[in-house]
Amino acid sequence: MRKPILLFAFPALVLLLLAAERAAAMLLGFYPASPAVWHAWLELRPFSTMFWQQINLYLGGSMALDAAIIVFATGGCWMASRSKWSAGFFLANHAAMLFAGLMIALSSHAETASRIAAFTTPRGWRYSLMVDLSLQNCLVLCLGLAACAYCHAAFLSEKRLRSETRSVRMLTLQRDL
Repeated sequence: MRKPILLFAFPALVLLLLAAERAAAMLLGFYPASPAVWHAWLELRPFSTMFWQQINLYLGGSMALDAAIIVFATGGCWMASRSKWSAGFFLANHAAMLFAGLMIALSSHAETASRIAAFTTPRGWRYSLMVDLSLQNCLVLCLGLAACAYCHAAFLSEKRLRSETRSVRMLTLQRDL
């Protein structure tokens, strides 16, 4: 049986990181001379920089709108994790994983120190991939992979349970006939 709180955990973490960055940005506006606030904001900024820049570009720079987006997304993810439709939690977790990976990759190119991994294709073409492999980015990605693995396990176990129930119904119908 699936546990909705575990299915909601990773999307909630991603949304918490987005909310924490907005809170740190707001505190930075109130206390611009505080080194602690600057440190917190600089640590949280790589997770959400490109997202908030795009939101502010298209919808304006309102913190209330940012908070409404986070609350709406949180409610949507919570409802998806509690729904009977098993693809809902599956999509919510995987969208959060893709969002976290995209934000980390985009922020790596723009503003953080990166490690460059060079790869060679089977045909001999070389290319490099720049991604920030800091401890916190690796932790977020590992938690995302664990959440995706749990989603796959829950989804497949529900699928197996439905197929077993269907086969039992078929057997009882055969016996009745």
